[in-house]
Amino acid sequence: MSKHALIEHNTALDSAHVGDIQGALGTVRMDDTAPRRTWKARFLTLLAIMGPGLIVMVGDNDAGGVATYAQAGQNFGTSLLWVLLLLIPVLIVNQEMAVRLGLVTGVGHARLIFERFGKFWGAFSVGDLFILNLLTIVTEFIGIRMALQHFGVNPWVAVAAAAVFLVAMTVTGSFRRWERFMYAMVAANFLVIPLFFMSHPKAGAIVHGFLVPGVQGGLTSKALLLIISMVGTTVAPWQLFFQQSNVIDKRLTPRWMSYERADTVIGSIVVVIGATAIMASTAFAFHGTKFEGQFVDAGSAIAGLSQCLGTLAGDLFAIVLLNASLIGAAAVTLSTSYAFGDVFGTKHSLHRSVKDATGFYVAYSAVILIAAGIVVIPHAPLGLITTAVQALAGILLPSATVFLLLLCNDRAVLGPWVNRPWLNLVSSVIVGVLVMLSFILAVTTFFPGVNVQILGITSGVVMVIGLLLGGIVWYRRKGKSDRSYPEVDRHSWRMPPLSTLPKPEWSPMQRIGMIALRGYLLVAVIMLVVKVVQLSIGG
Repeated sequence: MSKHALIEHNTALDSAHVGDIQGALGTVRMDDTAPRRTWKARFLTLLAIMGPGLIVMVGDNDAGGVATYAQAGQNFGTSLLWVLLLLIPVLIVNQEMAVRLGLVTGVGHARLIFERFGKFWGAFSVGDLFILNLLTIVTEFIGIRMALQHFGVNPWVAVAAAAVFLVAMTVTGSFRRWERFMYAMVAANFLVIPLFFMSHPKAGAIVHGFLVPGVQGGLTSKALLLIISMVGTTVAPWQLFFQQSNVIDKRLTPRWMSYERADTVIGSIVVVIGATAIMASTAFAFHGTKFEGQFVDAGSAIAGLSQCLGTLAGDLFAIVLLNASLIGAAAVTLSTSYAFGDVFGTKHSLHRSVKDATGFYVAYSAVILIAAGIVVIPHAPLGLITTAVQALAGILLPSATVFLLLLCNDRAVLGPWVNRPWLNLVSSVIVGVLVMLSFILAVTTFFPGVNVQILGITSGVVMVIGLLLGGIVWYRRKGKSDRSYPEVDRHSWRMPPLSTLPKPEWSPMQRIGMIALRGYLLVAVIMLVVKVVQLSIGG
């Protein structure tokens, strides 16, 4: 098949999405159709293909993630490690669906939402994504400023240098060069391992924290909100947009599905290892000291580690925070640029030069510069921005996960690659839990005095009832499902051009659910705006 025919078949907007796979650790030629029969051949292929899954996962251990995990360890010891263990399947299931959509459709997440759910949902999802991503990148620059301030670097210099670095590493016109920059930062993420051993960890406490769910001091409102924050900082909407577009930009196809799934699993494990190391480091370093249970922010954690474990420990944590902020900013900003290209139909590929994809790189640079500029504004409400990011992420999460699940059951889009029944069951439970946690976080943001435990129990009961009703409806309708695609066609099947697809047909339950979701999002966003205005004027 010619390159032109492939572009038509893949329905990709950008011809740069077709060609050799040029990964940071190897190349796979476009005409390489040889089977991988040996473990060595499979391993070398995995090295060339892996990247999107690893980067999206480690990128989520950003400034907010480092602060959240440090808070969990400092205030609750190792008692919340079990949350990280439960997050592994959540990460894998969510991101595997995004991977499947990217490889099979050749179309970014933003464009699929516009085409399959209409302009309202498209504008709402992408508009919120742009705002949330911008605010998230602001928090990354806060982390950069905080980390470099530990080394005596002027805030203006720190933020400006980081902004220049982030733009320079991305506008090279080489996907491979960009991915190598990201790999270097992924490697730097492991600097938390020596910090972990410096804190004199106790294996028994860590194993107990993983295997025995519980909360040190009991399940209080603060503990429950921290658990929700741990989930929210690990499962973020931008991840879906990033990985779906990044696998397309890397020129991957369904043939490499198993390798990219492995990449995603590896990334999920790596991110949990990093989070565990951060949580355990602060847990053991501060145990029995005046700092135990007194978390303020990542900057105070740096100072505390310097006092309890020595200057080197504080330096290492500052470097980990800096690196996390940089890789987070790079990944989140790129997800914004990818979505921008999807929405406006512009060329959007890291394979293209600045001259060839000006809009793509201008969007990337503009977001970086705006976020950096906000951080250095005198008396800017950085604390308020951080709070708004957490709340908006909680509001966006239901729509992002619901759209993902619906798209992965859209037979016109995925054909033989639609979700299997068991995966729908697992995904529905995950979506239900995420929606419940999102609702609790949103309510407590708007009404701080609410009893979180009662709210959590009530929401859990409603979630279980909803899942049971949904299961009954699905069971009655499952006989109508057509799974006539032969297994042998899976790796050659690609989504037809979007313009030729029939409009999706929603069941009455789906329509009711989407109306309820629209109402929840509109009310929550309005309340968030009111809350932010109140906080900004001291109300």
